[in-house]
Parts: sequence; structure tokens; C-alpha cells
Amino acid sequence: MGGGRTVAAAEFAELLRELKNRSGLSYGTLAKRLHMSTSTLHRYCNGDAVPTDYAPVERLARLCKASPEELVELHRRWVLADAGRGKKGSGPAAEEEVAAAGDPALVTDVTPDGVPAPPLGGRRRRAVLAGIAVLAVVGAVVLGVQLSGGGGERGDGAASSAQGKGAGGATPSGSASASASPSVSPSASGTPTPSPSASGQERPGAAVEESSGTPPLTVGIRPHAWQSPCDQRYLIDREPGRVSPPPVEQDAPAWVAAHGAVPSGKQFLELTVQGTGEETVVVDGLKVRMVQKRSPLAWSDYAMGYPGVGCGAGVPTRSFTVALDAARPAVVPEAGHADFPFKVSESDPEIYYVSADASAYDVSWTLELSWSSGSRHGTLLLDDEGRPFRTSGNNGRPAYEFPLGGSAWQRAGSSPTP
Repeated sequence: MGGGRTVAAAEFAELLRELKNRSGLSYGTLAKRLHMSTSTLHRYCNGDAVPTDYAPVERLARLCKASPEELVELHRRWVLADAGRGKKGSGPAAEEEVAAAGDPALVTDVTPDGVPAPPLGGRRRRAVLAGIAVLAVVGAVVLGVQLSGGGGERGDGAASSAQGKGAGGATPSGSASASASPSVSPSASGTPTPSPSASGQERPGAAVEESSGTPPLTVGIRPHAWQSPCDQRYLIDREPGRVSPPPVEQDAPAWVAAHGAVPSGKQFLELTVQGTGEETVVVDGLKVRMVQKRSPLAWSDYAMGYPGVGCGAGVPTRSFTVALDAARPAVVPEAGHADFPFKVSESDPEIYYVSADASAYDVSWTLELSWSSGSRHGTLLLDDEGRPFRTSGNNGRPAYEFPLGGSAWQRAGSSPTP
């Protein structure tokens, strides 16, 4: 995250504070729901820092029950504030300089014959950036962009990255691309190649089947949420000297993508479910769909927690488990937690946490969320941006940990206790 004492950063923080104050929730409560520190949330709302990723901003806005119009405006302000990150000075003149220094692909005109036109002026470039951001978010929030759930026709990777949101998509009922199970492409060695998401943003669910029209709910998916750094591990096909230090949770998706990492022993998903209209939607249940089972990956196991450093974590509400090694894995509520069905609406979202564990296999899998609203009903396919989730057992694999304040990975158990 970085600072941003520009006019744009101040306007972004002002809207965040307005949403926070209107919600009636404390900084501590919101920070806990967002899995971030209270001080970090304070910095965002005070304008002392601008989030590097829009995903936590959107989750905050949804928890504060922001309207679609407010989501559009918040994303517009974040785009401008993010563009001014680290820029000295403030005020309109400085922001025009920031816009002028932006990505040429975004701020350079191109003539119909493909020849670059003369560069735009700073003020006009800034307007172009803001216009692109608003159009992208309006398409997701207000118009409900239709996203497909199958392979190469899905097309939501770039869209969701640009929009920074996890909007549930719809495809025509009976579409082959929506109903087909995701596949795993084998590598040259015959081992399925991991393809985790490279962004920290939530991923959308896609319609598998529905009675008619667009589903009245959206599902934002965080495939690399952490219940606790101490519990999180990844298998990587690299020697320790070629593996970067463990990231913080918000940077985990990019770190996972860069290393081709696969969740080791357990994967923790966060699913944010929200209605898109005034009507109440009943979430009837979650089902596991197995795509493929293989022998556990023979890769090294890297721990995200620092040895000797405690990091306790409670079990959040709406928490479920999946035993991927079972012949027929099922989504089961944690002891003492309620089971489906649940009700959601636009003003009353729900967050579900799914902890899937694997020991004896390397498993590719997806989830299907069934819903109903009046006479309508349907199913949403939940996956990792068109690919199945992937979780592998780690028994007997070489295990490594990164000492706090250290400079290199070490074999587990070899670090002295602080």
C-alpha cells in the first residue's frame, strides 16, 4: 500500500469515511470482517494510505451496504487516487501530472488506421482514465455483465481484473460452456500445471443453470484467503533459494501465481454472496464437484507463518469444511454453526468460509451454489477464474519455514525459537 496526499486521495478517503460512519460499525469490527488490521483501515479512511488493490475497498463498501451508484463512484475515486500514489505535491496540477505519466496504453489516442495520435493533454487523460473506470464498473454493478463459466469462452479474467469486483455472471440456460466441468491442462511432464489467480481480487461465480434471466445474486470468490498464516502452506516445484519470502495475505494471490504454488494440505475460501435487487434470495446449499484426483504433488512445502511466532485465529461464522480425500466430498458446517439454507439480499449480504483439506491426493475441484427466489431457481459454478480450485496433500514432502527477520528459507525445525 502507498500514501496518496492528493486531492483524489482525500476525496477517496472522504467517501470511505462516509460509508463507514453510515454503517454504524466500529473500525475494529470492520477490520475483523475484512481480515486487516484496525490501524490499516484507519489509514485508508484518513487518507494516509491508498489500497494497492480495489478488492478490499469493494468488500468494505459492500459490508457498509453501499448502493450501486456509490460503488461506481468509489471505484472512480480509487482509480484516480491510485494513479497519484507516491506523487509529490497535491492539488489539480499535480494530479494532471500523474495522469500524464500513466500507462501509455490507457492514455494515448489511436487513429482508425492504427497509428498513434498525438498524446492527450493531462486534463483530458485524466478524464479518459475516469471514464474507462466508470464504464467498467457500471457494466459490472448496474448492467450485470454476463460472464461465462467455461474454458476459453469465459472471458472474465481481464474484465474482473479491470473492474476489481466479483459479480456473479449469467449464461444462457443450457450453454455448453457454462455447464461443462473445468479441465486441467497437463504439462509436458504429464503433471497438471497449476494456474492460480494472479490478482487479489474476488472472482465471480458463473451460472451453470437457471430457470430464466440473470441470477438475482452475485458471488465474490477469494480462493487464497487465510484463516491464519500459521495454518497456511503452499507446495512449490522450486528449491528454497528460488522462492521469495512469505507474503502477507493480501499479496498471496500474486505470490502464488508467480511461483506456480498450490495450497498444501488445506485451502481456505471466502465467498461473499449478495442479492442484486430488493427481493430476497434463498441460498439453498453448496455442493462439491470433483474434477480430478491424482497422487500428491512431489514438491517442497513452504509455510507462511514465521516459526515461534503465535498467530491464533478463531473460526468465523458461516464456516464449513470439505474433506477432499473422501469418496464423495461434501460441504459440512463447522461444529456449532448453522447449515444451509440462508437468505441474502442486496442490503443483507452473507460471507461463507470453506476450509477444504487434502492429505492423500492432489485434487482439482469446484463448488456449485444453488439458489431460489420465488418461482426461479438455479445454480452458480464457483471456481478460480474459469479453472478448478486445486489442493494437494503434503505428507512426507520437504518442509521449509522462513525465520522472522531472516533472509532465507530453512528446513522446518532448524530455526531457533525466538
